[in-house]
Amino acid sequence: MSRRSPRPTDLTELPPISYVWETPNRRPRRAEWDIPDPAAPGRLTPAMRAKLERIVRRAPEVMVKITGRTKGVAHLKSHLAYITRNGGLDVETEQGATLAGRSGLKDLQQRWEDDAGLDDKRRRDGSLSVNIILSMPAGTDAVAVKDSARAFAIETFGYNHDYVFVQHLDDKHPHVHLTVRSLGQDGKRLNPRKADLQAWRERFAGELRLRGIAAEATPRRTRGRVRKADRAAVVALRKRKITPEVDRLARKKVVSEVRGGKAAKHPWDEQIRSRQDETRRRYLEYAAELQRSRVAADHELARQVRQFVNDMPPVETRRHALKNELSELANNQRGGAEQGVVADRRDDTRGDERTR
Repeated sequence: MSRRSPRPTDLTELPPISYVWETPNRRPRRAEWDIPDPAAPGRLTPAMRAKLERIVRRAPEVMVKITGRTKGVAHLKSHLAYITRNGGLDVETEQGATLAGRSGLKDLQQRWEDDAGLDDKRRRDGSLSVNIILSMPAGTDAVAVKDSARAFAIETFGYNHDYVFVQHLDDKHPHVHLTVRSLGQDGKRLNPRKADLQAWRERFAGELRLRGIAAEATPRRTRGRVRKADRAAVVALRKRKITPEVDRLARKKVVSEVRGGKAAKHPWDEQIRSRQDETRRRYLEYAAELQRSRVAADHELARQVRQFVNDMPPVETRRHALKNELSELANNQRGGAEQGVVADRRDDTRGDERTR
């Protein structure tokens, strides 16, 4: 895989509907739903229509996430033991071989340890493997998820990187742990960027669709969401009623703004809002185009697009959410104080009546 930074795609070169699902950091290679009709560049092609239908009908979104990297032999062996449940789960290699039991785990650990010893160019803090998880929502057929993960791994890494994968079914979300050796056969190291992750999501979703599973891989903004998902460690702290440092600092910054009486400039927030306004406008433009069709199916899709836009959440960044939260808290405290004053006055009045 190339280590060059991905070049941004010029979104103005894409047909208008592609704006709603494209990410600014995509590689210039276009997917089939980004290729315009030569005769009418603004018209929906069958591939564009199919993608639009999946989006507005809320096809389940795939998750492809890098969970970490192993930095040493002991760490690598520990990770392999974890994903195989100490040999309790079978592991499949890039060659299609299945390794079972503790003996299979030990063979795998030894082979990867031996290969790591031959990597004399690796820095001390360099990674031995990249650890990936591929997951789908609860209720998705587990066999299809595993088959899709296998096909994804073959297509993405099979010709250059050693890898192993294991499916876990002890969680309501069927998922596969994929561990890929960092050093490729070509001597280059696996160094995935944000654009690569998006391409991986799209590939995994495509493999699932080939197996009859509705799946999509759109960026958050396509669905009207602007806030990033919180890290697992942050979520875990909140569940334990512990305020994460990131929350404390964010609240401190918002409180400082409010007390200062001057709203700091946040150009990024304005860009997010502008992008969302444009995204929603594009959806509605294509709904209007579909409505002008003489085909009943187009009218139904137009209705679904309009409903999809109508159901989008309000544009709210993390900063806006905190500001609203603090404002609501202040109002509640103010209301409680006012009720206390009224109650005190009532008590005073009753006391006066009793002394008369």
